[in-house]
Amino acid sequence: MHQHTLYLPEMLYADGCAQTGVGILVTKEGFVAGLTAQDSAPEGTKLVPLPGRALLPGLANAHSHTFQRLFRGRAEGRAAGGDTFWTWREQMYRTAAFVTPEDVYDVARATFLEMVSAGITTVGEFHYLHRDPEGNAYSDPNLLGDQVISAARSVGVRIRLLRTAYFRAGFERPPHPGQRRFYESPDEYLRNLEELVAKYRATPNVSVGAAPHSIRAVPLEELKQIAAMARGRMPLHMHISEQVGENAACEAEHGVTPVRLMADNGILSVGTTLIHAIHLTAAEFKAVAVNGTTICSCPTTERNLGDGILAADTAAMLGIPIAFGTDSQAQIDILEDARQMEYHLRLRDQQRGVLDASAREDWVMREPIGTSLLRSATSNGYASLGLDGGRLTVGQPADFFTVDLNDLSILGVDGASLASQAVFALTKSAVREVAVQGQLILEDGKHTHAEEIRSRYQAVQRRYLGMSA
Repeated sequence: MHQHTLYLPEMLYADGCAQTGVGILVTKEGFVAGLTAQDSAPEGTKLVPLPGRALLPGLANAHSHTFQRLFRGRAEGRAAGGDTFWTWREQMYRTAAFVTPEDVYDVARATFLEMVSAGITTVGEFHYLHRDPEGNAYSDPNLLGDQVISAARSVGVRIRLLRTAYFRAGFERPPHPGQRRFYESPDEYLRNLEELVAKYRATPNVSVGAAPHSIRAVPLEELKQIAAMARGRMPLHMHISEQVGENAACEAEHGVTPVRLMADNGILSVGTTLIHAIHLTAAEFKAVAVNGTTICSCPTTERNLGDGILAADTAAMLGIPIAFGTDSQAQIDILEDARQMEYHLRLRDQQRGVLDASAREDWVMREPIGTSLLRSATSNGYASLGLDGGRLTVGQPADFFTVDLNDLSILGVDGASLASQAVFALTKSAVREVAVQGQLILEDGKHTHAEEIRSRYQAVQRRYLGMSA
């Protein structure tokens, strides 16, 4: 068996710059041993030539709900009376009630395959389907989480299963029938989370994290208990301040807005990631920065649902790390999310280059906009999930993707513009190879199980739509 493999592209992006004439040297265990030219590789190295390709660090999807892929494009209208978000939410409840454990697996596989085909090498699955359609516990309370993990392993993508706590419909709200598959008691949740952690402790490319769903779904005392259990052991992810109504509900219950509540109770930390965080005050942004907390922005979902625009320029000025997530799977394209975060700010301010830190004296990090957005799409996402990766440096897992330099979306790209063109021009059809832990799971745009995955997903879709096979 070869001790090393050298993946040798025409152009390689690492440490914020593009290089030519070197490849990524990978150990048999799947870690980066260095960047080297072919004639400098150790004797006996296996060579994998990648002519006409640029090789970049793998993209990280820090926030995903795979089952929501099933109703893509089917909740874009407006209910009578002007309802918009709740139209979407009722469709989500319908889908959550519909899927069997086998469906959860098949839909997740198709969703993960689409992610891999877009250059995504790791995913944080914010998983909140726990019970059967009637709201009863399965004999194995982690059955549906196991199904999602099995789907990720089948496709080959690295996964952090963020097991979600969902204890109530909201402050002084009765239980909602659409949420009956989400609910567990606090004791059940902590026990089931610990069992899932133990089960996958030694499983390659699989890990587990804690995810109190929101202030709405998890009362403060239980939130503090989950945060204490997770601290120093696993990442903690949480929806927060996605909509102004959420802030108003938190103020009614606690007298403060959600991020202020978390800061006041010691829940913010370097291991915490806030999902969305759109409607924050200046003081809340400062609290996030002081505690080293990450924000995961999901621009495609946020514009799809009309949530609002993350003040990413405020976050960048304070040095707050930003990651990206595909969330509701309305579209799966992390680089599209990166460019849209900047484009939203351009529409808001009627200016260009809002996040171009290289032109700003007062920002913590000063670097070109393409470089910083690509970091958000790669290493920031990995770090949010508590994982090494997203950087092609020695000792890191060899997670990467390649793009076809002859693809029309980036035709004519050079080293100086690679990062910028990847973020602002690249279409996911250019993705050709994807590797996780040094192993190719996509080769020349093809996945071994693609046809089976598509076929099984379409069978689920036909049943979902009430059509005969």
